[in-house]
Amino acid sequence: MQVTYWLEHAWLDPVVEPGVAVEVADDGRISAVRTGVEAPPPGAVVLRGFTVPGLANAHSHAFHRALRSTVQVGSGTFWTWREIMYQVASRLTPDSYHALARAVYAEMALAGITAVGEFHYLHHAPDGTPYDDPNAMGEALIAAAAEAGIRITLLDTAYLSSGFGAAPDRHQLRFSDGTAEAWAERCSALKEREHARIGAAVHSVRAVPARELGTVAAWAEARRAPLHVHLSEQTAENEGCLDAYGVTPTQLLAEHGVLGTRTTGVHNTHLTDGDIALIGSTATGTCMCPTTERDLADGIGPAVALQRAGSPLSLGSDSHAVIDLLEEARAMELDERLRTRRRGHWTAAALLRAATADGHAALGWPEAGRIEPGAPADLATIALDSVRTAGAVPRLAAETAVFAATASDVRDVVVGGRAVVRDGVHALVPDVPSALSTAIAALRT
Repeated sequence: MQVTYWLEHAWLDPVVEPGVAVEVADDGRISAVRTGVEAPPPGAVVLRGFTVPGLANAHSHAFHRALRSTVQVGSGTFWTWREIMYQVASRLTPDSYHALARAVYAEMALAGITAVGEFHYLHHAPDGTPYDDPNAMGEALIAAAAEAGIRITLLDTAYLSSGFGAAPDRHQLRFSDGTAEAWAERCSALKEREHARIGAAVHSVRAVPARELGTVAAWAEARRAPLHVHLSEQTAENEGCLDAYGVTPTQLLAEHGVLGTRTTGVHNTHLTDGDIALIGSTATGTCMCPTTERDLADGIGPAVALQRAGSPLSLGSDSHAVIDLLEEARAMELDERLRTRRRGHWTAAALLRAATADGHAALGWPEAGRIEPGAPADLATIALDSVRTAGAVPRLAAETAVFAATASDVRDVVVGGRAVVRDGVHALVPDVPSALSTAIAALRT
């Protein structure tokens, strides 16, 4: 049904406008945006605070949410963290994954996220045997997103090797389809829905042999689908690629047709100047995940140089050390300040753009992430009267949102014109903390 939302303050990129009426048509898209509306029109739904387009979480591994706190005990590296991650991965079934993902996606909705890119590689039973429905795990994620009220791009991931051509180890058997051709056959059976789009992913150059990369790229190209890849997340990946192929991971991907305008490299942390030039010249995107990159001690990627070279930036919460896209935006700027000892690498508007329009584009939703006619009516409203945001100058609401607010300040969320979160309460999953606790506890027994 048609509905009008009145936004007390709205981010109409690149400015903050007071008093904005957004009319939503029957199809859930914005039919009109009117500025200078000083009071709510009769019958309008009032969103008090600062409303931005719904946020796009461009990189998620939903099951990693079960690792929160557990992996903070002791010390180590990405590689020791990975061993704990494998233990959780081995316990998941389609039913338990659905329950966990539904709760995780509801947590995302409470944080203002209206679309998620799920980098999905838990395809089969733990011993590698396909389920009766070979896409049972992916279907569980798609259903979970619907029940949590958000959009999803299922980035079905090719994961074929334990490292540069070696067979998968016992932990990785459930990830592998054996060959890229078998991967393509399986994921071709996935169907898009109103809330779900299907993309592809190369887990990494470690996990997909060079001879198989072209098959994955061709599958995505034929469908005009987004294609994501973990890229140069650790120095060990670069060293292994040089030993195996004599080139950097970025060069290897370029040689096999993986880079391009619909491709997003996730992390892009340890790059050479030549890598940066290649990524930029092909307009390959970069998804930064600062809270995970710092949690795993992976390093700070060259986001400024990548953007200057022509790589669009998006943001993800990856391992879900926290789920807070405002913190990801803030961290990208603040990490760069620590590295350079200089402030102001991005404006608040540029950081919001990475979290909204550019994130949606990276996930294959180029029409989303903006408040304008024709766009999906996906909105997130941030309180301007919390202990973190009180006293803010309304015209500087973008700066307040990025540099002071947190996910806890998200008050209302609308997806496709429908209220999914109202006054901080999820409309479809009434008790998100209990849902998370129950789903995670089931994986520990």
